[in-house]
Amino acid sequence: MSFQRNAAVQRGAHTLPENLMLLKKQGKHKKRQKILQTLKQRSVEKRREKLDKTRKACPVEGGSEHFRHQIRMFVLIWVTVCFFLRGSADAKGSSVWGTTKCQTNNYCVTLHDGTITAEAGLCAVISCSFTAAFTPTHIIWYKCDPLKTKCEDSVFDSNMDNDKVQSGFKGRISLLEPDVSKKNCSIIISDLKESDSGLYQLRVEETNVPTEAFTYTVSRASLSVTGLTQKPTVVIPPLTEGQESTLTCTAPGLCSGSQPKITWTWRKGGKDSQLTGNITAAKTENLTAVTQRHSSTLTFNLSAEHHGTNITCQVSFEGNTTREETVTLNVNYRRNPQIIGSTTVKEGDLLNLTCRAESFPPSVVTWTNHSVLGIQLYNNTGSATLEISNVTAEASGQYTCTATHLNTTTLAQADVTVIYKRKLQVIGNTTVKKGSDLNLTCSVESSPPSVIKWTKHSAHGIHLHNNTGSAALIISNVTAEDSGQYICTATHQNKNETTQVDVTVTWLSKIQNGSGCFLQSKVLTCVCISEGFPLPTIKWPLLEGHAEYSVIRTVSNNTVSSTVSLNGGNHGNMSVECVSSNGNAEAKQTFMIKQDMSKNDDGPKISSVSWLQVILAFFIGVLLSALFSCLILKYCRKKQKNSGYLDDNVEMISQDNSLVYMLVHLIIIFCFILIAPNI
Repeated sequence: MSFQRNAAVQRGAHTLPENLMLLKKQGKHKKRQKILQTLKQRSVEKRREKLDKTRKACPVEGGSEHFRHQIRMFVLIWVTVCFFLRGSADAKGSSVWGTTKCQTNNYCVTLHDGTITAEAGLCAVISCSFTAAFTPTHIIWYKCDPLKTKCEDSVFDSNMDNDKVQSGFKGRISLLEPDVSKKNCSIIISDLKESDSGLYQLRVEETNVPTEAFTYTVSRASLSVTGLTQKPTVVIPPLTEGQESTLTCTAPGLCSGSQPKITWTWRKGGKDSQLTGNITAAKTENLTAVTQRHSSTLTFNLSAEHHGTNITCQVSFEGNTTREETVTLNVNYRRNPQIIGSTTVKEGDLLNLTCRAESFPPSVVTWTNHSVLGIQLYNNTGSATLEISNVTAEASGQYTCTATHLNTTTLAQADVTVIYKRKLQVIGNTTVKKGSDLNLTCSVESSPPSVIKWTKHSAHGIHLHNNTGSAALIISNVTAEDSGQYICTATHQNKNETTQVDVTVTWLSKIQNGSGCFLQSKVLTCVCISEGFPLPTIKWPLLEGHAEYSVIRTVSNNTVSSTVSLNGGNHGNMSVECVSSNGNAEAKQTFMIKQDMSKNDDGPKISSVSWLQVILAFFIGVLLSALFSCLILKYCRKKQKNSGYLDDNVEMISQDNSLVYMLVHLIIIFCFILIAPNI
């Protein structure tokens, strides 16, 4: 038989043996009492040290108070047994366990004061010692029927041949000390039932002498059995994912009664499930000759699946008495951090990223940005959310989520892209000289990079260059045909933006053929012809000192003609310079004056007259002479009229002056012939 530890838990000291034999001599009683307390104190200290070591090695979740009571129960039972083994049968009087009552001087019994309380399924100890005038050979215990005045129902007889013992008590009651001669009548009742409650009475007998028997009616032991309230004790070591672990379930009580049935149940999601790869083993540990500890172990490989689930240990005793203890498994595990949320966001929107690290205990999660300062952004336990409102392009980059679990650190990274686009720009000189290189770069800052395309504005829409983010338009040795409008188109997120540039190719040719200076009749005429774009400006630097000269400028397409005329003076030794410039280039040429070869330098200079000039002068002279003759004739007639001799003198005047008229006409004609070339 074994002790049940839970009997001690429920009612404290009431479940322990408390009666000592009455010592006949007070000196021996005091000495033994002192020795008893010393042994008790030492034993308790040793058990406490052992318990502290057990706690450090195996943490207990639940039932720790029950376990402490169990240890106390074991210690006190052991001390009680030792005391009774060392006790003296001739002691009498009061003891530390109870009150000694005597029916006669030779027949005394010591029982526990008050009622002994215990729980169903466990055990109870009735401490007892007695004195008798004879030496008994066996002990009988009766359970008293409250309806009867005499206790006649035997529940225990140390004489195994006694068939009168009630069947419900057979095998459940035993003596703590089998040697009856030592007068220790303490018994332990195992596999308690609530029907075991009642009064118990002692009787001793001498087997060989029927007359030698005595029933102690002066005192009875009171036992009260209630329903089982104690739970099994489940010991759980530290649990870590991937490791094998063993859980221990210890049945309540330290009794040596029937071995209880211990079962394990794993509850997942509110349903009973089977643990994969588990190993269970039952164990009975004999603590003393009369005490035992019943336990069961469960060994299995841990995973994160077990975290937060419940393990139940159920202990079933005789008489359908069942108790169970449920504990929650806390498994140390961790998962790599995961980042949830969109890493691509438009400029001005909200960036929202959550980093979660599933683990137990919860990991410390930290957000950092990969910058020179390494600024810590957000910190939380188990999960951290990174929020940036009205996000800008500067928020683009790599963000790191760091999860610290116990002494392990894991990382997760997110590359954040902010979608944005700046204004399209064209860099380069749009005005270039003919023969040089045209180099224009069209670019736009954006994310993702924009597709850049160059086209020339013409009837065919010629495609020139295409690139990503930036496109360069390069034309070597440009000509006038390269002038025109060029269009840069940037495509970003299915949207187009265009900008136009006007390219101007500037050029200036040399002074064209047909340019030069000519001197006729003291009139200097110079002509300068030039081409270019933009239109050139023609200047005559050497003529700026002359007071009177005229300039005529004519333009045709890209050609400019400048004619300058200078009157009077001696221009024979002059040189004239023509300067053409359009702001980008300059052309110069010096002209030598060409003279008319028909002029005579010796004597009076008479110009040769062409037939056209002679005919023209003749007709002019005729007209003038006719006009002059008319005027004279008119004058003469008027004079004669005034004198009254008009008719007689007309004929005479005309005859006398005909020769004069002819001479005047010839003189006028000759003068016009001389001056006509100079008009």
